[in-house]
Amino acid sequence: MTENNKIHEEEIKEIDLIVLFRKLYSNRKKIYKSIGIGIIAGVIIGFSLQKEYQVSVSLSPESGITGTSGLSGIASMFGLGSASAGFGEDALTFNMFPEIVKTNPFALEMLQIPIQTQKGDSIILYDYLDTEKKPWWNYVMGAPGMLIGGIKSLFKKEQKDSIKTTINPFYLTPEQSGRIGMLKKILKVETDKKSNMTKVTISLQDPLAAAIVADSAVHKLQEYITDYRTRKAKQDYDLQLSLCKQYKKEYFEAQQEYAKFADANRNVILQTVTSEKDRLQKNLSLAEQIYSQSMGQLQVLRGKLQEAKPVFAVVEPATVPLFPTSPNKMFIIIAFAFLAFIFESAWILFGKDIYHDFKNELKKKD
Repeated sequence: MTENNKIHEEEIKEIDLIVLFRKLYSNRKKIYKSIGIGIIAGVIIGFSLQKEYQVSVSLSPESGITGTSGLSGIASMFGLGSASAGFGEDALTFNMFPEIVKTNPFALEMLQIPIQTQKGDSIILYDYLDTEKKPWWNYVMGAPGMLIGGIKSLFKKEQKDSIKTTINPFYLTPEQSGRIGMLKKILKVETDKKSNMTKVTISLQDPLAAAIVADSAVHKLQEYITDYRTRKAKQDYDLQLSLCKQYKKEYFEAQQEYAKFADANRNVILQTVTSEKDRLQKNLSLAEQIYSQSMGQLQVLRGKLQEAKPVFAVVEPATVPLFPTSPNKMFIIIAFAFLAFIFESAWILFGKDIYHDFKNELKKKD
């Protein structure tokens, strides 16, 4: 009995599929029309999008950078906690590069770098981002805001010009905050935990500008890591250097004082003179010993400072791309045509009936 039920259900399903297929086939002209509209929409969208060039730089840090001695300072500064707060060495290291790029201080430094375009224009990144073209629908949707902003600028023209010249990280203007947001969208940094490789990717409409920004981002990232990792060693070195200068000055003063006293009392044979000469000679020897030891400690700290500097191997350097990576016009056209087919088919099979049923229910209620 159960086998007969299964056979009957399969026959019903086959009949339903045949009915649905026939329904679609009888409305094939509408489907063709919808696919044509989808293709036209895909062509409009695809050709409205601007070409973008992507540049990727891959770098690998030395194994010594995985320690937390230097990176813990960076973590605490950027709000990542420390190894003692629940982060292991690997998590701290691998999360460091992407988190630094997301910070406003890093973005503000990047916005000030000078770049060049293929047209030969020399401009800073802050101003270049405003020159990138947008699709026409962005201008349509942003027209009310642009109109309101233009009216406001008439009354705040002098204030706007003064703000443009300086950037205060503590108090950012809406325009400056917008530039930072634009940079964070086009600049991506990813770190692979398995291979310990960091990939810096930048996408811009100008290929030369994209290569320059990607290379500058890598250098800025290296400077940030190097600065914070060597901060403690540099502080110790600078302190010891100042002590060495002080001890050197004291040693030269003791040397001159001893020489002057010895020259002034060359032929004098008195116990007081001999005692004073011995005292000055001991002070000179002590000053010389302290100065010599401080210079030795300075050399040791100089070696530690050099050892603390991380080394990055750039596996894949930045190069000017020859071809754009987006938009993929053919994919967009096919996607819109497929979506048009799906929506039209759904409307023919189900949507039209649901709409008529809903309409009839409203008439009955009235």
